[in-house]
Amino acid sequence: MARPPVPRVLAAIALTAALVLTSACTGSGNAPTWQNGADPEPSPKAQATITAPVADATDVPASTGITFTTTEAVETTVELTDAAGNPVEGEVNTDGTEFLPTGQLEYAAAYTATVTVTGDDDKTTTVSHEFQTMAQPNNQVRVSSFLGDGNVVGVAMPLILRFDRNVPEDHRADVQRRLSVQTEPAQEGVWYWVSPTEVQFRPREFWQAGTKLFYKAQTGGLPMGDGWYGRNDLTIDAEVGSALVMTVDNATKKMTVTKDGQTIKEIPVSLGKPKTPSSSGTMIVMEKLKETVFDTFEELGPEEGYRTDIEYAQRLTWGGEFIHAAPWSVADQGVRNVSHGCVNMSMANAEWLFNQTKLGDPVTVKGTEVQLANGNGWTVWNLSWEQLIEGSALPYEPPAAVESPSTTGSPSASASSDPAA
Repeated sequence: MARPPVPRVLAAIALTAALVLTSACTGSGNAPTWQNGADPEPSPKAQATITAPVADATDVPASTGITFTTTEAVETTVELTDAAGNPVEGEVNTDGTEFLPTGQLEYAAAYTATVTVTGDDDKTTTVSHEFQTMAQPNNQVRVSSFLGDGNVVGVAMPLILRFDRNVPEDHRADVQRRLSVQTEPAQEGVWYWVSPTEVQFRPREFWQAGTKLFYKAQTGGLPMGDGWYGRNDLTIDAEVGSALVMTVDNATKKMTVTKDGQTIKEIPVSLGKPKTPSSSGTMIVMEKLKETVFDTFEELGPEEGYRTDIEYAQRLTWGGEFIHAAPWSVADQGVRNVSHGCVNMSMANAEWLFNQTKLGDPVTVKGTEVQLANGNGWTVWNLSWEQLIEGSALPYEPPAAVESPSTTGSPSASASSDPAA
């Protein structure tokens, strides 16, 4: 009588037992890694490392970016998600070394940073870090802009950012890296630190008429020295209007007004008398007051001081130089200088000019006894391009391309959107 067949399940168990015993009795200790003669699969070429924040870091500033390095990567993606898995919007810089969120992160919140790279072998490598931001600090520095969204300004208008506390010199580069300017059309410019509490962006030449301006300060949560942090981010959309340019010549006692390169009016003026001369230099219309009162008793004393109602006043300096209507000096206008430093003109001419101008329009005065003092108003146009670069907290890199001259006759260049500019 034939023997019954061995059940298959038992055979399988026996085979498994044999393999285990064979492995256990191998004297070399080198168990075969690859079976069926297959070659080892090579590791992915592309590799990535997240350098900051480090894994499981705590008390991370809410301004943090994700810095990383890659090798042999032909494609890199960076993702930042909050504790709920929601993606945080942001962009990788032009160097491909940092992902910067478009806005400040939440305080005391958990995040996960993930970098995925692909090599030319089509294999991917992914690395992830978790970290937690710091609690909201008590010491915060407010960042504000002189301009607001929708403002239309003159061709000389600098982009002005102010801080309500001094930014230490060794933190200004970090702040400036978080400042960016985009213009349409592109134009060359640079950030210049006017003081520890103010930085201005000035184009190399006057803005082109009609330029669209967008600038941003990503300073929320940014360390600003001595335990202080930026309070807020800031974005501004503005526009440059027509190219209205005013030139005052002391030799002729006339103001020439041009608009988009064409002379539209010449106005007789009276400047500052020899004892109180007007400043020579390029100033900017900083304020417009249809009606105001000039009171100089505190400055000049009871003997020379005066208190006078003024119409159509346009401020040029912090020290008190204005363009304004002066009906009392009409006979002197175009002939001699009799003012206390202001640009005097008739009521009709002052009203006409007031209705033409906007903040940021340039006024250049020539041939007077004194030069405009740096800082007495928005005086960035009295600095050379080299001086502006020296006042930047970051090395300046000139743009690669140069555009054709603008309608104002001022050459402009293609500006980088890099925050370091």
